[in-house]
Amino acid sequence: MSRLQGPSLLKRKRPDSNSPSVSLTEHERLLYDLIQSKQDMAIWTRDMKRETNLPDNVVTKSLKSLQTKKLIKEVVNIQNKGRKHYIATEFEPSTEITGGTWYAEGNLDTEFINFLKKHCVKIIYEQKVATLEGVLDTIRRSRAFNIEFTTQQVEEIVNVLVLDNEIMEVKSNGIGEFGSIPVGRVCYTCTNKGGNKGEPKIGAMASIPCGVCPRISLCTPDGIISPKTCVYFSKWLDF
Repeated sequence: MSRLQGPSLLKRKRPDSNSPSVSLTEHERLLYDLIQSKQDMAIWTRDMKRETNLPDNVVTKSLKSLQTKKLIKEVVNIQNKGRKHYIATEFEPSTEITGGTWYAEGNLDTEFINFLKKHCVKIIYEQKVATLEGVLDTIRRSRAFNIEFTTQQVEEIVNVLVLDNEIMEVKSNGIGEFGSIPVGRVCYTCTNKGGNKGEPKIGAMASIPCGVCPRISLCTPDGIISPKTCVYFSKWLDF
């Protein structure tokens, strides 16, 4: 998972297209200047052709050359994944293009999101009660990630956890567990008060053997696999 803690990313040295070592043809210079003018918004190849009036084969050849010279790079636009967009290498694409923190290479990064969700639940469980700012501060101090989260990003994750019923939003009454939090301040606590360290509750179907049975799709009342002959189901009923 590339966005977990690891070696710091090196800052890219700004390319200099005017350097003697970087020679550009007239067409390459025209395209590069256009791409660079779009800054972090990138530009679609069809728009390049429309704005420069260059033939398709010239645009294609020039773009390949500019990429080889590391002056431009291709980026994925989450709104139009089938369209090739290019940006000057001195810029990073805007969140409007990439989708922001929750996307990786144009796709929703569910692995990263799930990891962060579990991390937030663990923090709230261990603190018993936590404010949004407290969760964010703990994430930053843990150094579990090599990216800097904003309050809005953590709030988005916390809101999802509330909808998933893994945590609940409450207001501090200033008593007991809320003693360190001002009265009326919005904070969060885990819905699961058991001792399984913030792991999600086991649902009703999961507690029944049928809920985890790999043969459930073949189970019928009078079939070879059925509740009548299932040893595990009988034991569960006796329990």
